[in-house]
Amino acid sequence: MALTGSLETPLVMMGAPGSPYTRKMRSLLRFRRIEYVMIQQNSPEAEKMPAAKVPLLPTFYLPNEAGEVVATTDSTPLIRRFERAFEGRSVIPSDPAVAFLDELLEDYADEWLTRPMFHYRWYHDADATKARRILPHWGSITATHEQIAPLQKLFGDRQIGRLGVVGSNDVTAPVIEESYRRFLDLLDAQLTKSRFLFGDRPASSDFGLMGQLTCLALFDPTPSALTAERTPRIYAWTEFMEDLSGLDAEESAWTSAQDLPDTIRGLLGEVGRTHAPFLIANAAAVEAGAEQLETEIDGKPWVQKPFPYQRKCLANLRASYAALDEDVRATVNGFLDGTGCEALFES
Repeated sequence: MALTGSLETPLVMMGAPGSPYTRKMRSLLRFRRIEYVMIQQNSPEAEKMPAAKVPLLPTFYLPNEAGEVVATTDSTPLIRRFERAFEGRSVIPSDPAVAFLDELLEDYADEWLTRPMFHYRWYHDADATKARRILPHWGSITATHEQIAPLQKLFGDRQIGRLGVVGSNDVTAPVIEESYRRFLDLLDAQLTKSRFLFGDRPASSDFGLMGQLTCLALFDPTPSALTAERTPRIYAWTEFMEDLSGLDAEESAWTSAQDLPDTIRGLLGEVGRTHAPFLIANAAAVEAGAEQLETEIDGKPWVQKPFPYQRKCLANLRASYAALDEDVRATVNGFLDGTGCEALFES
């Protein structure tokens, strides 16, 4: 399976069950049949590992250009690195136009759907109570009640205090929650056409969506109840996505650009309605050195602190779009026009 100059296996990954990006990458490794071992965050085993410059989950321990093993994070570039290192069972669609749409929808999953994920978990009392009680135990299984109680309070208070990082507040709460309900309906419609976004084999964006849904659909009480009631198919799909190691991955399982259903345009319309205006306003705020981002999303006020990383996400999308061949870009434009996503790539 490995290519020349590839990474040694098993890959070593540190993560946590409550991290949507950990679940994203674990599911992807299972589908690709890449051997790995997982170290639990905050465990004695994790203490022996080198620290990442930015402590994100999951963390992989991979060689740098000098051959030194370093802590490496950020799921999207990691997926592309593993594509270069291991052959077979690719998660990047072979049609370049479809591959670009996959990249755009993965960015939406990672950078917009994390808003309802974090919002539902820490904005609603029932969800915050469950999360603060359970999440600290993942790194401290043997802790007594007396030992874990201060950590539970400290962890919950800290996370609730970070709601503003994803733009969650009393004003934006309806925008976030309405966007999640629309997303459920749109993905549900797509899953009546094929098992995954771009055919009968999963793409990187499927894993991005699944990662966020392991929290939204499976763990947190408020969105889980909503998902099970409104779109039971998506609840089932999220569990189905956990281990696709036995799934066939024939080239013919991809849907070509010319055969993509209108339901993909529906999802792109939601990206254009929420994620695209945020990315544009956020980039402008970062470039202006503004302390606060103030814009409108879905016709309602949106206020939060600018986020430099998501400016980088927009730059990456624009670079990928610029690199498309002219005919491929024309095909992509045919999908984007009228969705609101075209504004991301206007000069």
